[in-house]
Amino acid sequence: MIDTADMDKLSQVLWREREMLEALSYRLEVERLVLASGRTRWLVNATRDIEDLLDDLRATEVLRAAAADEAAAVLGLTPNPSLAALAEAAPDPWAGILRDHRDALVATARDIAETSEEAKGLLTAGYRSARETLLAIGGTTTASYTHAGTVVADAPRHHLLDRSL
Repeated sequence: MIDTADMDKLSQVLWREREMLEALSYRLEVERLVLASGRTRWLVNATRDIEDLLDDLRATEVLRAAAADEAAAVLGLTPNPSLAALAEAAPDPWAGILRDHRDALVATARDIAETSEEAKGLLTAGYRSARETLLAIGGTTTASYTHAGTVVADAPRHHLLDRSL
């Protein structure tokens, strides 16, 4: 007979982690929508919200690792087990509960990865657009850096500007 307190503790931490990952998914979606709208005024706030949540999530991951190690000891597993290994070793109803947690965490992680990639694409497009605009109006811009860290600049460009407008 296993100690249900250890399994219950693990399940509670997993619920908390799931809630936090859902919140992260939401906040990443908000950031993506801010980027897509072009209203970058709110981008700093959206990014700060994500960073704050990531700090909390890191702390929860430590709690999850500790709770998983405790559950692993009760189930006769080595420390640092995967959630799948815990589910396989656990008796019912804990096996089903842990599998449900794992499936939900995997689905949420997939959603987060997709949203992050979309936001990354929007950021890259925004960077390119800003760089092209600066090139068009400013002439010289930093093209890149050498391996030694020195600046490689584009040659100044001369533009004709109709000042009568």
